[in-house]
Amino acid sequence: MELLKSRKVMPLLAVLVSVSCADQPNSVTSMRSLNFEGARGIDMPTDARDVLNELRRSQLHFIARYFRDPTSRWPTLSASEAQQLAALGLSIVTIWEFHSHKPEYFSYASGYRDAMAAHSQASAIGQPAGSAIYFAVDFNADAAALSQVDQYFRGVAAGLAAAGRGSAKYRVGVYGSGAVCRAVRGTGLAQYSWLSNSRAWAGSSDYDGWNIRQAGRLAELSFNHDYNEARQEYGSFSPSQ
Repeated sequence: MELLKSRKVMPLLAVLVSVSCADQPNSVTSMRSLNFEGARGIDMPTDARDVLNELRRSQLHFIARYFRDPTSRWPTLSASEAQQLAALGLSIVTIWEFHSHKPEYFSYASGYRDAMAAHSQASAIGQPAGSAIYFAVDFNADAAALSQVDQYFRGVAAGLAAAGRGSAKYRVGVYGSGAVCRAVRGTGLAQYSWLSNSRAWAGSSDYDGWNIRQAGRLAELSFNHDYNEARQEYGSFSPSQ
């Protein structure tokens, strides 16, 4: 696998492609009260081009957007949107979500299909090899569901390898509870983890292995979003021209 070199966070805004976040319960905080030393950002379910002026003034380091199934009512990240975000100095981290709140959806077959679709969309926007695609698990998984999640991510690994003609073009991230993040990272099926804002979910209160952590909302922003913090290297990229 070709690895993407880590990018410096401070001069960049990073755009993360993600979806489940829009429905999480959130508190409201002010940008002025934040003292986190890593990267600060948001995730949002709608086209970021609609709020570019707010993003330009926001002093954020990253933003979140999604890859999606064509039947989704929410817009997927497009090449045009990615390029306009990059023009603001944004780097991008992508996340795939489809039926991610339904435990019965998770299987080897659905993981394989999702990985193939995510690979196709990532290639279409110019996402470079070695960067990450996160896959969402948007429910409080118990032991039985964790087994299904494991099979799903095994399908993701196989699907990405098949789409890359034998070698996965993209690395894998997992979005979900602490229990989900710990389990998937522990088996080596994901290289990155994004901790959901639902802290009451299993394993979340004491999970510290996250690369991205979802939190509340920012009072300064007028549109639908969730605040996130990121640290270390978390699979970011700028789209190729």
